[in-house]
Amino acid sequence: MLNKGLTKNTVNVDTAQAGKHLGKAAIAIISGIVLWQVFYTIDEGHVGIVKRFGEATTQVNPGLHTKVPFADGIEELEIRTRKNTENLKASTFEQMPVQAEVSVNWTVIRAEAFELYKGYGGLDQFENRILDPRLRSATKDALARFKAEQIIQNRGQVIQKIEETLLSAMAEFPVKLDSVQIENLILPKKYLQSIETKQTEKNLAAAEKHRLERQKLEAQREVNTAEAKRDAEKARADGSAYATEVEAKAEAEAIRVKGIAEAEAMLKKAQAIKANNTLVDYVKAQQWDGKLPTTVMGSGQDILWNMKEK
Repeated sequence: MLNKGLTKNTVNVDTAQAGKHLGKAAIAIISGIVLWQVFYTIDEGHVGIVKRFGEATTQVNPGLHTKVPFADGIEELEIRTRKNTENLKASTFEQMPVQAEVSVNWTVIRAEAFELYKGYGGLDQFENRILDPRLRSATKDALARFKAEQIIQNRGQVIQKIEETLLSAMAEFPVKLDSVQIENLILPKKYLQSIETKQTEKNLAAAEKHRLERQKLEAQREVNTAEAKRDAEKARADGSAYATEVEAKAEAEAIRVKGIAEAEAMLKKAQAIKANNTLVDYVKAQQWDGKLPTTVMGSGQDILWNMKEK
């Protein structure tokens, strides 16, 4: 009864037209997948290794590239500097056990990255199979050449020895080693305590030596001061003596010159008096005090006559 009130509608579907649309969609999807498979990019700091059906065939640089879809695969290989760290146990020259953490910075040579990949399959495999064992061996060999105290005080020499050994061991491989570092070095506690005690004794000895040298310097300073004072006094005394000597010589010379001059004057005066009687009288007249003599000699010069008036 209800069916009588309902109208029956029939939907007709064009199967041909639907199939055509589905075909276009499939073609578009397949084209997109093919294009996606054709183009690829390699990031900066890496190179690309092209593998055709699993076999490495060529190396490409960073940028946009094309490949054969479904046949070629791409593996990126980093060529930037990498750091590899190893923890190991070793012994010093005196067979003291040590634990060391050593690292090395290394880089794949760009032009030879393809050969490294073909030979070792990638960077991790290269580190595990080649670099790590040689780094451990070089470190153990270097530590065994030095005493523990030398390792502590001259770590740079130990690092240099590790680098020399490692460079020699890695010379045939397509990598560049940049630097080796001893990140950490653990020695027995008893040895560290003995080193600390020894260092304390050295510090005390150095302090005592410094004190003695300071006392010696102060004593020498006092000696220098006394010598300088003595030299100054001597210089002043020498200067006074020299001045007195010069003054005495000058005075003596002046007296000598004055005596010579007076002698010459007296000689000339005597010669003048001797040659001129008038001059003699003149000199007598100059020296006469205006008084007549009070006594005269007698004719026999035996009797002195008194000329005073009585």
